[in-house]
Amino acid sequence: MKVSLTAIKWQGYNDLFDLGVDALVEKIGAQLGAVEEVIDLGKKYDGVIVAKVVSCVDHPDADRLHICLVDDGGVAKDVERNQDGFVQVVCGAPNVREGMLVAWLPPGATVPATADKDPFVLEARALRGQTSNGMLASASELALSDNHDGLLEIDQAQSVWTPEGDKNPAPGMPFKLLYGLDDTIIDIENKMFTHRPDCFGLLGVGREIAGIQHKAFKSPDWYLEDPTFPSGDGLPLTVKNELPELVSRFVAASLKNITVGPSPIWLQSFLTRLSVKSINNIVDVTNYIMLLTGQPLHAYDYDKVKALSDGEATITVRHALENEEITLLNGKTIQPRKEAIMIATNKKLIGVGGVMGGADTEVDNNTKNIILECATFDMYSIRRTSMAHGLFTDAVTRNNKGQSPLQNDRITAQAISMIIEHAGGEIASDVIDEAQLKPQKPVTVTAEFINERLGLQLTADAMRDLLENVEFTVVINGSELTIQAPFWRTDIEIAEDVVEEVGRLYGFDHLPLELPKRSITPTRKDPLLELKSQLRDRLSRAGANEVLTYSFVHSKLLERAGQPADQAFALSNALSPDLQNYRLSLMPSLLDKVHPNVKAGYDHFVLFELGKGHNTNRLDEDGLPIEFEILEAVVAASGKAAPKGAAFYEARSYLEYLLQPYGIDLEFRPVKEPSLLPAMQVFDQQRLALVYAKGSDKLIGAVGEFTPSVRKNFKLSHYSAGFNISLVGLQKSMSASSSYVPLPRFPKVEQDICLKVSTDLPFQELADFVVAELHKARDPETRAVITPIDSYQREDDPGHKQITFRISIAHFEKTMTDTEVNGLLDVVAQAAKTTYSAERI
Repeated sequence: MKVSLTAIKWQGYNDLFDLGVDALVEKIGAQLGAVEEVIDLGKKYDGVIVAKVVSCVDHPDADRLHICLVDDGGVAKDVERNQDGFVQVVCGAPNVREGMLVAWLPPGATVPATADKDPFVLEARALRGQTSNGMLASASELALSDNHDGLLEIDQAQSVWTPEGDKNPAPGMPFKLLYGLDDTIIDIENKMFTHRPDCFGLLGVGREIAGIQHKAFKSPDWYLEDPTFPSGDGLPLTVKNELPELVSRFVAASLKNITVGPSPIWLQSFLTRLSVKSINNIVDVTNYIMLLTGQPLHAYDYDKVKALSDGEATITVRHALENEEITLLNGKTIQPRKEAIMIATNKKLIGVGGVMGGADTEVDNNTKNIILECATFDMYSIRRTSMAHGLFTDAVTRNNKGQSPLQNDRITAQAISMIIEHAGGEIASDVIDEAQLKPQKPVTVTAEFINERLGLQLTADAMRDLLENVEFTVVINGSELTIQAPFWRTDIEIAEDVVEEVGRLYGFDHLPLELPKRSITPTRKDPLLELKSQLRDRLSRAGANEVLTYSFVHSKLLERAGQPADQAFALSNALSPDLQNYRLSLMPSLLDKVHPNVKAGYDHFVLFELGKGHNTNRLDEDGLPIEFEILEAVVAASGKAAPKGAAFYEARSYLEYLLQPYGIDLEFRPVKEPSLLPAMQVFDQQRLALVYAKGSDKLIGAVGEFTPSVRKNFKLSHYSAGFNISLVGLQKSMSASSSYVPLPRFPKVEQDICLKVSTDLPFQELADFVVAELHKARDPETRAVITPIDSYQREDDPGHKQITFRISIAHFEKTMTDTEVNGLLDVVAQAAKTTYSAERI
């Protein structure tokens, strides 16, 4: 939000800036909003001087050039003058003539229009044999408008504010004193005013600047008083509001016999300083009122609207119909979303309500009659329409904050008054006011309530003064305050709103600096947060890389991962079209990051993320989404870096390493029926294992390789796998307590055992069998660890596979011999032969 200090002064509030720009910026940052930039606009016009053309003759050697003598009052230094003290300037403008006041840029001055990009500094130079000392400037060269058809002619009768009082323009006067150019622009961060629609207008910001300085502010009379409109005739107008729940107030009137042309220079300057392009006097007045109050307006060409209507000019507020299209003022043709608020005649769309008008009813130089609109639109609908069609305008910025409908009649009256002043004409219809207004309710609060929450000792009278400075109405009854917010403050609804208002106006930096009293008893740690931290640290130590992705994804990403997009919650106000759904699990986001990392040169890595998933099929008793706390990881390798074998086992090893500290005896079970859970649908059901706590039905997660379609959609190599863990399931399966068992002090003995079994035998079943048989056969005074080494299938024996385990065993009381260990392995091999017809290799 750009704020022009001079523009606020022009409204009659000079005393608001007595403390100086630097101190004011600091105060705004502390009590109003973060200041992003401060622009000293006057610097751009340093050296530009008001001068009078005292002589103008044709150049003897050029058809379109003129030799001018200008009077600058002798202000410019180090410039060649004639015996009368005048300066020669060669000018090619068609409108230059003797007697006019102009803006003269002497040698050494910078052309203002170039100051922000590539500054062009003037010098004295010869043009066709005649010396030109600088130049006479057009409005375009002075960065006031796009008009470069001739010199800017300064009105000698206008009144100019100077530090010494109001004066008329005269030779030698600094040009920046004209048209408010000796200005400071303060750019305040927009999001600071999200809940303050009134602060998207200069009056609102000026009021707040007064309030934080403890000065009283009074809005202009035209803004405070209920307007009276004269009746008009000649241009009948009909308005139909079919969406009263979305358009709470729609004010419109027609005006006839207006003359469209350029705006006065002061108005063009006002708009340009605030980064709004000057169009014509009608459009510029609507933009001026918008910048002043925060309320957007729109003007239609009456005759064009009538031509698109059946009979008299008709404006209808409705939703878009199927397959309707509209060409907008920016030249873009859209097919509006069906829920959009549209402005139409009874035959055709003519505008997107609160967003942008249509090209078919644009006000142009041939316009003689207009319709003026001032409406309040539902801010959520405006935001959705803006996002859906990529339309971001000054009107959208203000309408999607929720402007007060109570100001529309006042603003319409002021706009009509200014249009008649600058474009002529008169009201040609009754002012139509379609309104569904809700009265503002007063808020009652006690001084004690406010002081308790702010830690202050303010009296009720002091609170009243703070609030009345910004035009609240306050009635005191003892310590009770009954507060009526002004009509533009739609954000004051409850007592806490008043507390915030008093604290901000008083100054939060004035609150007492007292530390709160609290117990020194350590705060109990949140078990889930602790678990997340432990998992994160452990995976990082194992070489995995944590990523943080958006919780919102595009539905196409879910479909690429094989997940049902219809089970994902859709956002009604998505941040962007690519972030329209809550994700069902984390895996699609992780898979989407694999190929970019491979392209960046990383050929073997592990990515993981901790986050939440949601599903429309899982709601709590209140109908609200249940959040699933999950950890998911993906293992990927490509090219020569891809290890031999299956990625499943590397993913499994990471999972086992991760959960090893929690005392859970894991069991990997094959999938008997295809899982309908979205988190499982990324995996190939034949290459997937469900992870349980052994001997229970507590599902902890899953580990597996991805389906061929998922690998293709995400450009994954054949060596890719992943796993997921339910953090709630993990917590339920964790041992309540852990015990310490010392390691044996005698050397361990390692032996491998390779068993040839049928390919139909699941690996996990054989592994569990070997563990069970070894533990039955070993001495209780030993510690044994069994590690799977490989699973191999010979090309010439498709009916069998060879699975190798490494047995590491140590005794607590002696050194074991190879013979003893071989004896144990023989027992295991014999049991496997008996049970599975296994052959020891």
